[in-house]
Formats: sequence, structure tokens, C-alpha cells
Amino acid sequence: MSHPTALTLVLFRNDLRLADHPALWHAAQKGPILPVYLRSTADQSGLAWRWWQGNSLQILKARLAERGLPLVLRSGQAREILPEIVRSTGAAAVYWNRRYDPEGMREDEELKRLLKTMGIEVRSFVGNLLVEPWEHLREGRPYRVFTPFWKAMLARHQFARPLPEPAPCVAPADTPKSEDLADWGWQPRHPDWSLSLAAHWRVGEAAAWERLHAFVDEGLTHYAEGRNLPGKPYVSRLSPYLAHGEISPRQIWWHFSDLAQEQPGSHRHIEAFLRELGWREFSWHLLYHFPDLPREPLRPEFGQFPWRDDPAALRAWQRGRTGYPIVDAGMRELWQSGWMHNRVRMIVASFLVKDLRVPWQEGEAWFWDTLVDADLANNSASWQWVAGCGADAAPYFRVFNPVLQAEKFDPDGDYIRKWLPPLRQLPTAHIHAPWEAPAPVLEKAGVTLGKDYPRPLVDHHQAREAALAAWETIRRQTEGG
Repeated sequence: MSHPTALTLVLFRNDLRLADHPALWHAAQKGPILPVYLRSTADQSGLAWRWWQGNSLQILKARLAERGLPLVLRSGQAREILPEIVRSTGAAAVYWNRRYDPEGMREDEELKRLLKTMGIEVRSFVGNLLVEPWEHLREGRPYRVFTPFWKAMLARHQFARPLPEPAPCVAPADTPKSEDLADWGWQPRHPDWSLSLAAHWRVGEAAAWERLHAFVDEGLTHYAEGRNLPGKPYVSRLSPYLAHGEISPRQIWWHFSDLAQEQPGSHRHIEAFLRELGWREFSWHLLYHFPDLPREPLRPEFGQFPWRDDPAALRAWQRGRTGYPIVDAGMRELWQSGWMHNRVRMIVASFLVKDLRVPWQEGEAWFWDTLVDADLANNSASWQWVAGCGADAAPYFRVFNPVLQAEKFDPDGDYIRKWLPPLRQLPTAHIHAPWEAPAPVLEKAGVTLGKDYPRPLVDHHQAREAALAAWETIRRQTEGG
């Protein structure tokens, strides 16, 4: 009696794709494979992220089924579930792509030890970053400034070409029981804004490539300058697809690197775009080397910063009711679409931590729960950057003026009109600061301040002075003065 080739389990995480999936590709070269997705019951991911992940899993499941492969969905603690699946299937190996968040790394180390004691082969691969965080150091220490980090990475590393989709794949003889995705509660109910999210996004690996090609066609030739204009379609909007692994950084890197060779005139725009991929890489390297990044300021003196405890101000910011149109438009875009233009992310973050002096962790938590592209490293590093307490941070005394930012980057008010319908009829000259508009102008536009649209929550100039005074107190403490 001949024995079938031993089965390999392939764990899917935030890598919900078939192409350039090293764990899947290498497992498929050996013999039969069983794709598995484990949901931790201690999962702390945000609601918008779960909506996307759930829909992406449905698409992945269907794509695997087309290839004759099941996708086993299970909930609980991986250290209990995975050995049980291994025993019930007779699997001889488990493959996965590496994670770099503190909790994921701890769990993977524990799984590796446990499976090896069972005599199971365990292999992990780099599938979600361009370079491993421990392979890109300066004199043995992590980089803390982006530009030298990125320049050295480009000079020292040759990024691997992406792997193709494995074909054909051999299915297992038997499939263990699988849970129903609908039972996981990943579709939002209170409130149910999934219809709003679905109106703005198509999910899945194929949709990721559609989005990439649309960006090349519509936005790339304007990107270097246009990426700062939230009212224009000049950014890629690929961040959710990267966050859920429906497209890999290697695929993006090589697609645009090859494109730069074909279209020399677009080189400047491509270089600017790939720097954003570099910032994602930098953020994950920071999180790997500084695992407290989501909670603690990298600059320890900011632990003494006199933040304000102001739940009402935080709530007004979350709901887009600060009275500053560019801030409120951004927060409403976030609530309705699960995403926000990057320039506006910086403006709303600066407003929270500097105009309102609410701790950056509060903003990070809100983004974590409402962004479809919620990414632990990017979210943490970017909030610390704006707050002035992180690596390569913008100095705290650089305070964005929300009116000047809006006039510069949304000069015609297109973005504000799209996301703030009450202000749609205001003339451009007054749309960025409606409280300064003459009464007849407001009346003609159908705007009653305090009713149709709130008055400013704070006076920006006074708030800026208070923020600078707060910064000065910790600066003096740090310098021993």
C-alpha cells in the first residue's frame, strides 16, 4: 500500500493572497496542502479592519475552492487549535509568513517550539516586508531617522522578485471541520456602516490589482505634488490592500520599478510613491525594535507632557464637529469610508494633539477602530511622528494651522464640499473659515453657525500658544532648567 505525500498546513494571516505568498508557494512544491486561518479569541483588531478582513477571507475561500482547496477557519488559542488540526490530518509540516508585531511574534515562537516537540517541520518566510528588521541595521542598532534608513536600504539590499501563484495545488484527502465566517461577528451591527464601506471599496486580491492599475492610469503622473491634494484622485489608495496582504510590498516595488524603466518620464513620481512604501517598511522596523511603540513615546520626556483629559473635545473630533472644515471633512471621510487621505491624516492628528492637547494614544485608538487599513506599525509610528515624540518626529513646535493647510491643499474646497454637505453652498473664499464669513454670505449659503455647522471648538492661535507653552515645560525639565 503506497503512502500519500505528507500534508503541509499553510497558515494565512494578513497575507490574504495567492500570488507572492512564500509559505503557500513553498508548501505547494512539496505535495498536498491545507490552508488554515486561525482567529484569536483575544483579537483586538478594529471594527473596520474586521469588516475588510472578513470579506477578504470570503473571496480567498472562493479562490481556493476554484483550485480544489478548502480553507479551514477556526477560533481560539492557536497553541491549542493548531496541534489538534495537525493530529487530525496527519500533517507533517506547518508553513507561514512571518509576523513582526510583538504579540504575533510571541505566538509564532511558541507555536514553533510546540510543533517541533511533536516532530513537525516548521518553516516561516518573509512575505510581508521587503527586508527583515534584523537584517537592516546601522552598526548593529536600529535606524531612527527615515531618510538614511531608506537610502541605506536601497543601496544595500536587492529585493527578491515576487513569486507566482502556485499551480497546480494538491488538495488534502480529508478536510477537518471549519467554522462559518458569519458566526464570527465581523460584520458591523451597532452601528452597521458596512453598506457605507462597501460603497467605497472593492475587497480582495483582484481588486488590489485593479486599484493599482487605476492609480497608474489616473494618478501616477501627478503623484509627486498631487499626493498632497485630498480633493484630487492622485493617491494610490492601496494601503488597505497592503494591510490585509491582498498585495505584497514586493509586488508593488517591482511593478513600479519595472514601470520606471518603461516610462522614464514618470521616474520622479514613482520614486516619491515608493518612498511611501519605505515609510511602511520603516514603521515595521521601528515596531520590531521598539515593541512598546503603540503605547509609550519613543522620546521618554514626553511621558511628562501635560496632556488634557477632555472627553467632550475628543468626541467632537471623532465625530467631525470641531468647527474647522478640513478637520471635520477628514473625520467624516474616515467614518463613512474607513479611510482618510494622508495629508488630512496629518492635519487632523496635529489638531488633536496640539490644538486640543489630547494624548496621541486616543487618536491612535480611534484610527485603529475606524480605518480599513489599520496597521499597528504605521498607525503607531505616524501618530508619534505628528506628536513629536517618535522616531524622525516632526518637532512638537510645528503646529499645523488647519485653515492655512486647507487653503494650500484644498484651495477650491472640493474635498470639504464632498464630505461636509452643510457647507457645500459656501463660496470658496469663506469655506475654510466659515466663522469669519459675513452674515449675509452665511444666510445665502443656508448655514447657521452653531446649528447647521458648529463654531470652532478652540481658537487655533490661542491653542497653539498653549501647546508651545506645554512643550516648553518638558523641554526645560529635560534640559534640567
